Formats: sequence, structure tokens, C-alpha cells
Amino acid sequence: MIIPCIDLMDGKVVQLIQGRDKALEGGTPLEMLSRFAQFPEIQVIDLDAAMGRGSNDELVQLLASKAVTRVGGGVRTVERAKKLLEQGANKVIVGTAAFHAKGIHYEFLQELTRTVGREPILIALDSRDGRIVVKGWRESIDVTAENVLRDLEPFAGGFLCTYVDREGMMQGTDLDWFSRLRRATSLEITAAGGITTLEEIRALDDMGVHAALGMAIYTGRLDLEELARLNRSSGPVTPKHPLR
Repeated sequence: MIIPCIDLMDGKVVQLIQGRDKALEGGTPLEMLSRFAQFPEIQVIDLDAAMGRGSNDELVQLLASKAVTRVGGGVRTVERAKKLLEQGANKVIVGTAAFHAKGIHYEFLQELTRTVGREPILIALDSRDGRIVVKGWRESIDVTAENVLRDLEPFAGGFLCTYVDREGMMQGTDLDWFSRLRRATSLEITAAGGITTLEEIRALDDMGVHAALGMAIYTGRLDLEELARLNRSSGPVTPKHPLR
């Protein structure tokens, strides 16, 4: 499945390079939602919340009320995750809160799954230089995604795995890394970070890995109509149309 991304910063749709430098702005959130209407699910990330400098709550709620969304960015409390689901998010993406300096934050994840269940949770395994990065990708911990996937399975319906080394750089992604992750778990995996070509998307699909796309769509490198056709031909997806 191909999943277009809407990243929010200061009330605008943006694309960043490696989570730091703003490269471009898209249309309004609703304009982008309309452009992505052919896709069964949309990924919405509140970058301000992820970086701990505010939020775009009203926009997130608006998008979640109008589309099948997976929402992330600053989901660091059980209450926040529960609220997003109540506001209409189909899934919530949890990154920073799933870890502490020494590894997995089991107590938080246990409370989270007791409260909202396991299936709507996607744990973000954002990796740079081989290590998981947290707090808006500004800090790293001495843990690799490959080593924690199995231990995290009881607390998630799937994983969002971002290859931060290539995020937003339009230089391709690391298919070998995603292949290793695919072999490490039977749960859903969504790949992000540097995915630039149809060939990469097809390779990920052959592995059984979804593709979350941002910069390649916003720059026009990949054509939305062609992506929608590829999405339809790649196998069964959720029957829910993104626009309610």
C-alpha cells in the first residue's frame, strides 16, 4: 500500500530534509487531502508536536474527521493517543514515548495497550546511523530497530520504519535495511525515508512492506495518478475511501 504523507508545521503542509531544514510547502491541508483522495489511507504528522514546540491540534482533528488517517507527532502520553483515536484517527504513531535511554519503555507501552488496545498502535522506529532516534530525530539511543522489533510486537499492530539518513534527500532508500526488518517481524511494516522511484516502491511491495511517500510526491518526481494505479494493482487494501 502507498500512503501519502501530510506533515504539519506552523499550520502549513511542509516537507523537511532529515527532519531539520524546510525544503518546501504544499497546498493547504484540505487541498492536499483532496489531491490524495484516491489513496485508502493518509499519514499525518504534527512536526511541531514532535519537536515539542506547540501543536497543530485543530488541523489534525480536521484531517482525521475527513479521512482514514494514521496520526503521529508528539504522542507521548496515553491520554494523547486516546484523544486522537476519539477524534477520528484510524491509528496512532508512537515514537519517543516507546523508548527511554536504555531501551524499550515497557511500562508506558503496557499502559497504552491496556487503554486503547494493540491494533491501532504503530510504533515508529526512526533510525539514523543505525540507531533509533527520538524527540523529533534530535536525539539517538543505543538501540537498533532490528534488535527491538520482536520485543515490541505485543504492543503494536505494526511499525513505521523511517530511514532518516535519506529522509527528504531524493537519493533513494536502503532496501536491504527494510528487508532485514521484514525478516524480523510478521507484523505490518511501513517504510519511509528517501523512497524516490517506482522501482523502490515495487521492491518494497514484493517484500510485503507499505511505502509512506512525501518529498517524491510533493516535488512531482512521482506522479499521483501513476501511484494510484500501482496502489490498486498491488493487492487488496482497506475498503474505506479516505474522504468521508
